[in-house]
Amino acid sequence: MSDTAILLNTAIAVIAIVFLIVRLRMNPVVALVLGACYLGLATGLGVDKTVKTITKGFGDVMADIGLLIAFGVLIGALLRELGAIERLVDTLLRAAGPKRIPHAMALTIATFLQSIYLDVLLVITGPLAKGIAAKLGRYGTARMATALAIGLECGIVFTVPGAGALALAALLDVPLGTYLLYGLIVVIPTVTIAIAVMNFALTRGWWNPALDEEDVSGPTPSAPADGGTADDAYPVGQNTPAGGTTTAVEVKARTQPQPQPQPQPQPQPGLLLLFSPLLVSLLLIATGALAEVAGWHNPFVQLLSSPVVALLLGLVATCLVARRHLGQPRVDAALSKGMRDSGQILLLNGVGGCLAAVIAACGLGHILGDYFKANTWAPLLMVWLVAAVLHVAVGSVTISAITAAGLLAPVAPTLGLDPVLIALAAGAGSLFFVHLTSNTFWLLQSLMGQTTRGTLKTCSVGVSVASVVAMGPILALSAIL
Repeated sequence: MSDTAILLNTAIAVIAIVFLIVRLRMNPVVALVLGACYLGLATGLGVDKTVKTITKGFGDVMADIGLLIAFGVLIGALLRELGAIERLVDTLLRAAGPKRIPHAMALTIATFLQSIYLDVLLVITGPLAKGIAAKLGRYGTARMATALAIGLECGIVFTVPGAGALALAALLDVPLGTYLLYGLIVVIPTVTIAIAVMNFALTRGWWNPALDEEDVSGPTPSAPADGGTADDAYPVGQNTPAGGTTTAVEVKARTQPQPQPQPQPQPQPGLLLLFSPLLVSLLLIATGALAEVAGWHNPFVQLLSSPVVALLLGLVATCLVARRHLGQPRVDAALSKGMRDSGQILLLNGVGGCLAAVIAACGLGHILGDYFKANTWAPLLMVWLVAAVLHVAVGSVTISAITAAGLLAPVAPTLGLDPVLIALAAGAGSLFFVHLTSNTFWLLQSLMGQTTRGTLKTCSVGVSVASVVAMGPILALSAIL
């Protein structure tokens, strides 16, 4: 088949996937598999090879990241049940102070809390950020909403074990330890600079609380329509169900609050103890990457720094801490909830591998590789652009990152660039313009008390600024690697 026909059919497959997801509201998992089937059949792979390629692509991705996603989500579920996130935010507020809390909270979310499922993390941190916003003055809502949006979305694609980061690393064959190190190099300045830029704009007249925030001041609770209370059911002098009339002494006795036994406060575990298993897991993974760079090979270190083993140890340790302080029934319930949450993430990442495998099998990599080599002045910017266009069309950071990685994975060997740079550039592009089709957009609007206009500023523009800023450290890394 000619190169033009392959490019045309690939474009049709991608457009069809976008149409099925956006217009027909089809589940992304089904849409991505249908698109992969069409591409395989249309480019002449045949029925048998198309089916085998799709299943192999799914299996390869699951072999790389399936257990990692499951372990990460389960750790997050236990931390949520322990109330660790709320306590961490309170600690940040005391340590950083009102002035620096947006940066502190966003950086913590982007670098340290990516084991928590995104929607769960947003539902937990949203009300906390709303409470903090009230202490920051006129622009508090704008500053905290922007910090949440940037921290959440950047963490997904730049930080292990974020779902997008795991998918990008798997599809482009980037060791997770390497991705973790370079992702941190990118995400920390990106979050810091993007929030500073947005705060400057929002506090210089761009944010209008009257138009950008919902009026959350509702009417104060009123007394019952008859002016009475629940304890006035049988006023003085009225008949009671048992017969006779009530006296003032009886009414007073009934209305006096009865002393209740005070429960003994349970000692809370230290915050460092709660997060130490996850922190140790990430340090083990980073240690393995550093050992590989340094050429130091030790079987024991290789075992412990393997991402699967490191996160498994973190999960076991978190379970032990949780069982001690919550009891086994609550631990079991939290783990069951985490398993349900991980199912959708696993399927979505797996079908991204299906599409990537079919794209590689039909030979698109060689075609795109020739094009990229002919435009070597800015290959990483082209990677960013592909992912950005996909995100504007689809509206999901994770889906666009996975689709972009699938398109670009075959190109990586021909560009002469380190695959981690291509993965990071695709992640940066997939952040561009989070808009009305994103679940994060509407959750931020409702949880932070913003209007649609306000959310377009804090979420859509804020994350887009981060998308552009991220290319700075990525291009700087390309000059070194």
